[in-house]
Amino acid sequence: MYWSLFIIIALASWAVSALMEHRFKKYSRVGLRLTGREVAEKMLRDNNVHNVKITHVGGMLTDHFNPQNMTVNLSDSVYSSRSIAAAAVACHECGHAIQHAQGYAPLAMRSALVPVVQFASSMATWVILAGIALMAFSGSTTVCWIGIIMISMSALFSIITLPVEYNASARALEWLESSRTLQGVQLDYARTSLRW
Repeated sequence: MYWSLFIIIALASWAVSALMEHRFKKYSRVGLRLTGREVAEKMLRDNNVHNVKITHVGGMLTDHFNPQNMTVNLSDSVYSSRSIAAAAVACHECGHAIQHAQGYAPLAMRSALVPVVQFASSMATWVILAGIALMAFSGSTTVCWIGIIMISMSALFSIITLPVEYNASARALEWLESSRTLQGVQLDYARTSLRW
């Protein structure tokens, strides 16, 4: 039973991640005149957010807003890319910066939970594996249940995160449309990529 739960969670996580990467790659091939950095700077400026710096971070889809040092961090595939996908991701992260500037309550709640969830999610797999090993020797399921609770915390965090993410994407799409940065089919592509 425990292995089945572990495998189901791992497969679901992999499927969502793979689909998100597929969408990003697809819309990375659709060109745009501005880079991800330029789009992000314009969106922040248009929303009167002047205390956030746009920076470059390594990796793919490692983009994030950091409220501690007030930076929107754009990955290799977004920062200097001139594509619909780069614009959508950059604007989504700027959406978080705007949420922060406007005191959006769900973002504050999510930020407060991040350290706890990071610890729980990084340790949960190991705790479950240790619990399975202990169960084989002693029959005790306590450690396994602790691991499952840790995974549940990550799932609960994801549920809390959904409104924050949807709101950041909605802000991104609203600005992309109102600023006329994207129009027509381009805007539809951005909408599709932000959905994932």
